Amino acid sequence: MRIRATTCLSLGLLLAACSTGGRLASVDENQVYAPTLDPRGESVDGLVVGHRLMAAGQYELALEAFTRAAGEHGLTPEVITSLGTANLALGRLNQSERLLRRAVEEEPTWAEAWNNLGVVLMERGQTAEASEVFRRAYALDNGESDAIRDNLRLALAKMENSDYGARQEQEYALVRLGSGSYLIRRAF
Repeated sequence: MRIRATTCLSLGLLLAACSTGGRLASVDENQVYAPTLDPRGESVDGLVVGHRLMAAGQYELALEAFTRAAGEHGLTPEVITSLGTANLALGRLNQSERLLRRAVEEEPTWAEAWNNLGVVLMERGQTAEASEVFRRAYALDNGESDAIRDNLRLALAKMENSDYGARQEQEYALVRLGSGSYLIRRAF
């Protein structure tokens, strides 16, 4: 009797599989699966991926992509600046400042790196040094960047207003621009 029940159950499962065209009934035809890897395919540059992730607000993932880019390209000034900018977006000011200082040391004519270093210094309350850094960035950019000019104006205004209080400090926010540089803007 036991063999008979097992045989009937097996036959029932076999017939159920045949009625679905040989597939299991639980598999949905519209279900999306991850694509397979193409071993001959080319990977996308880590810097490109990182900049796209920064634009999407995915700063932690961008930091990982920039770290991968460092493995591909080495620690070029662009990679170092990207790592510093991602750390800035994550609020890791010490790491960001260290990386951006290294970037401007290796590439002293890159205005974007100087601007981002100035933003870090402003965030850390080092307004006098930040204003000098913004001046250098503005000069290197030949005054073409509105973001750098606005950051310089804010730093100078903050230096002139010596009774700058905590209430006023909360009225400003970092705004990321498309190219990876930051602007300090009054929050309304």
